[in-house]
Amino acid sequence: MITVDILLRAYRLMCIARELASTYENNRSICKYVHSTSRGHEAIQLAAAFHLQPCDWVSPYYRDESILLGLGFEPYQLMLQLLAKGGDPFTGGREYYAHPNYRGKDKPGIVHQSSATGMQAIPTTGIAQGLRYLESIGSPLFRRGAEGEAPVVICSLGDASVTEGEVSEAFQFAVLKELPIIYLVQDNDWGISVKSEESRAMDAYEYAGGFKGMGRIRIDGSDFQESYEAMDRVIRDVRQGRRPYLVQAKVPLLGHHTSGVRKEFYRSAEDLEAHTIHDPLPKLRARMLGLGLDRAQLVDIEKAAVVLVAEQFQAAVAAPDPDPATVEKYVFAPTPVTEEKGERSPAGGEKVIMVDAALFAIREIMEDHPEALLYGQDVGRRLGGVFREAATLAEHFGDHRVFNTAIQEAYIIGSTVGMSAVGAKPIVEVQFADYIYPGFNQLVTEISKSCYLSAGKFPVQTLIRVPIGAYGGGGPYHSGSIESTLLSIKGIKVVYPSNAADMKGLMKAAFMDPNPVVMLEHKGLYWSKVPGTEDAKCVEPSREYILPLGKAAIALHADEGATRRGETCCVITYGMGVYWAKAAAKYFPGCVEVVDLRTLYPLDEALIFSTVRRHGKCLVLTEEQQNNSFAEALAWRISGNCYAQLDAPVEVKGALNLPAVPMNMGLENAMLPSALKVSEIIERLLDY
Repeated sequence: MITVDILLRAYRLMCIARELASTYENNRSICKYVHSTSRGHEAIQLAAAFHLQPCDWVSPYYRDESILLGLGFEPYQLMLQLLAKGGDPFTGGREYYAHPNYRGKDKPGIVHQSSATGMQAIPTTGIAQGLRYLESIGSPLFRRGAEGEAPVVICSLGDASVTEGEVSEAFQFAVLKELPIIYLVQDNDWGISVKSEESRAMDAYEYAGGFKGMGRIRIDGSDFQESYEAMDRVIRDVRQGRRPYLVQAKVPLLGHHTSGVRKEFYRSAEDLEAHTIHDPLPKLRARMLGLGLDRAQLVDIEKAAVVLVAEQFQAAVAAPDPDPATVEKYVFAPTPVTEEKGERSPAGGEKVIMVDAALFAIREIMEDHPEALLYGQDVGRRLGGVFREAATLAEHFGDHRVFNTAIQEAYIIGSTVGMSAVGAKPIVEVQFADYIYPGFNQLVTEISKSCYLSAGKFPVQTLIRVPIGAYGGGGPYHSGSIESTLLSIKGIKVVYPSNAADMKGLMKAAFMDPNPVVMLEHKGLYWSKVPGTEDAKCVEPSREYILPLGKAAIALHADEGATRRGETCCVITYGMGVYWAKAAAKYFPGCVEVVDLRTLYPLDEALIFSTVRRHGKCLVLTEEQQNNSFAEALAWRISGNCYAQLDAPVEVKGALNLPAVPMNMGLENAMLPSALKVSEIIERLLDY
């Protein structure tokens, strides 16, 4: 039952929220960074926050400052973020106002999330997915409330964001897996300047009706008591029933969309007046007076809010800015894997193909780490992956740890944010490199930025497996190379093994890395069926073998005497390029050294530069289309760092600059590099 103390607490925080908005508006020259306030949304936000416990998780959106006040954050802490101060407790001056993240024992957890509307639905559903999994295995990482309550997750959304396709993916997965998540939709009828009737055929409540198993309710989000009692019922239902729920809260929008997109730009006086009628603050004040509370007590609360905000704003303005020397901190969390360990080639061991090396690595990981699980399209029990790269894993570990997903690349990738946050260790698969693009929103906007923008609190530990490359007539949508696109994303690591031993060692290191790692696995090397790739088979390394990311290797050594005489060159490459280079080198015995990069980021520049300086002539070889590629960028870097030792311009060889890999195998071969094409460039280099 709602008490007077709860009403007074809500009234105090509503007064503070109103004063924050007024202070920011009256000090626009100081509050220069773009921000939104919660004016009009305070009642439902506070009602939701008051019911949450430290075991719970919540993902506010950019208008949710009242949720943060309700959770116990001080206005001063919020102001530090507003003003991008160094003491900003969430991001150290890196993020917008009301973009929190929090990891502590006294409040609910908050993962970092972006400003992209609707994007938080997938990572936050991933939190619920992770909690559900940890609960199912009895993990000590599954944290209950003080009285044994099961945790719930709240994902806060504006109504306009529900039309995003990624929200649909989140809803679909939540109802399919019966996840304990509440989608709190704050419906103010506006999406910046777009009215609801212009942008959607139904509201969020009606939309949720299409997702079988989703509980749903409509409430007046401007009425604190109604909101409080509704959230109490819904949260208790989700705590006990472990099922998803949608709450559509109708609210007014009393402030600007943001400080930069002002209400007078696009809203009529009639519209603003209609919204003002539903202001939650006077509504709550009238209710409290109707209950017999002393008017003077309410006036004292209002005056105290003015004083508090003024004092804390003055202190926040005076707080120091971030130290520019810290700008590069928190891109990655430190990895525990820094040196090669274990037996790479145990005596008496049998050679294995790359696809089996990957399979055995995942099996050992899952045996050693009960919090690890694998999911993606067709990786489950029935097929075990279209390349059989997950064969037998579901039988071995169960359908709760190895399972199929729908065709939802955004969910597959983005859910790992939430999974990682609660302590699950996801290994996910995108079926072909060409299909990764629907997941790029999550990879770029959420995953890659999480560690940096949370000041190191939320690195995303995820291993994303991606079969890649062309061979055998795979055609335009199953043969693409994506490494340059991936490498343009800062905040992720990219691995590209070329043989079975590296596959296993790098897979283990990628899993242990606390940061997001994309492992590119050339499907043409999986079984060594492509002529000339027999060396991709290796003796299976020991269970303890691990190979640090960022360490290249010499795949073929040149003759030392020929090198001293200046008669050699080097080829810097990776993946299938290793085998083209080695085949081409047979035409020039002892004259070619081949460097296998193994990891594209972090890149072993030390080995690359030292090798180029020894030989003075260099070819960078890639399977990707050549123009504007990673290979061309690397060639420029080599030229800049090794200029004094170069005897010839750095050469680059890649695929032809075509939009796609053609289906016909003759056309495919014409597009791709080959040993013969590589040998022609090597011959030219050696002639210098």
